[in-house]
Amino acid sequence: MSWSVAVVGAGPSGLFAAQSLIRKRPDIHIDIYDRLPTPFGLLRYGVAPDHTSIKSVAVALARTFEAEQVHFRGLVHFGKDVTRNDLLGAYDAVIYAVGASEDLRLNILGEELIGSTSAREFVAWYSGHPDARDYGLTGVTSVMAVGVGNVAVDVARILAKDARALDSTDMPETVLGELRRAAVRDIWLVGRRGAQHAKFTPVELRELLKTPGLAVDCDPADLDGIDEDHLDRRTSTNLSLLREAQSGAFDGEVRCTLHLRFWRRPLELRGDSEVESVVLGGTRLDDDGRVVDSGLREEIPTDLVLRAIGYRSVPLPGVSFDADRGIVPNSEGRVLTPDGAICPREYVVGWIKRGPIGVIGTNKSDANQTVTHLLADLDPNSSVSTVESRRRLSDTLAARGVSPSSFDDWKRIEKAETNLGMQHERDRTKIETWHELLDLCRSR
Repeated sequence: MSWSVAVVGAGPSGLFAAQSLIRKRPDIHIDIYDRLPTPFGLLRYGVAPDHTSIKSVAVALARTFEAEQVHFRGLVHFGKDVTRNDLLGAYDAVIYAVGASEDLRLNILGEELIGSTSAREFVAWYSGHPDARDYGLTGVTSVMAVGVGNVAVDVARILAKDARALDSTDMPETVLGELRRAAVRDIWLVGRRGAQHAKFTPVELRELLKTPGLAVDCDPADLDGIDEDHLDRRTSTNLSLLREAQSGAFDGEVRCTLHLRFWRRPLELRGDSEVESVVLGGTRLDDDGRVVDSGLREEIPTDLVLRAIGYRSVPLPGVSFDADRGIVPNSEGRVLTPDGAICPREYVVGWIKRGPIGVIGTNKSDANQTVTHLLADLDPNSSVSTVESRRRLSDTLAARGVSPSSFDDWKRIEKAETNLGMQHERDRTKIETWHELLDLCRSR
């Protein structure tokens, strides 16, 4: 009996799921759908371009497509080009691996002003995502990142770096040009809790604090009075790094200053049509451990505000969704109805399964758990899917005007990016526009 599975989403979680499937059942047929013509999801468009060691994971994930029974079907938008019922009618099982594509908001006055945006959108821009809006940094001298996780640290580091240090990355030339023209002098990193509660990792924090030309301004009061008897190693290392940066004299030319402010949260963004300043309010913990207002107020001149306070998944058309938790309700990857019943042949992996937590490697064990249940659930004596059922689905897509791209199309994009990189004396330069990507897919 040969089964087939559709995976919706070609990011790390979807590809880890496909790898687990073919490792456990080498004869299984897998079609991986994505609305983009490029696989790898956040590895391509969410990992900082100067973190090449992490991005190299894409090389290992690309081997997924070396298996004869695995096929990439890009340029297919779930819910628009293909439906839940389409996939359940053509495959024995469907795995949703779509991640989290929406940002949490501050919900404060002035958040809609020009210059107020999300760190996710900013990362998409400098990562060359075809959906990304352009950012003009001319005249931007002060930037505030709201949040103290790795995303906030990443955007702070990219802005703090001398743009020449980014010339070897795969950033689009238009982005590099904008960063070269930028003159950011102050970067504010703001967290509503204390330094001991920050989510960034020591590796990310150390890299930011050691950025050449970056002076560090950390309020000593934010690092005083912390009970360190029961802190984990990550938190203790973070505090040591912050104290070292706060107490050490800067040696060299200061190009930019990083202002770390804990126990603060934005209360209002001010400006006529564009952000001109941010009103911060002090915070503290009450007796129940809740963050409350301390009464402190300060106004910081700011040109660009990047919120990095978390992501949220959005509902998939026709698929069960828990709006409160922002995930597809599931039991170890088996999709559930709102009242807790199992939805046969539907599964989830990644952030849509567990929420936006964990690192890229977390998706491997997460996907393996789901796949183990999926294979246990399949009927060994029957199969919904046949070559004919999948052919009918292809015909249906064609009738809707949908022409899926293939992994060969991706390799054409990859070759074009390598050639473009050679023109700029680097390994690769991303192609960032839809029309260029589509032209390469149509040049079969």
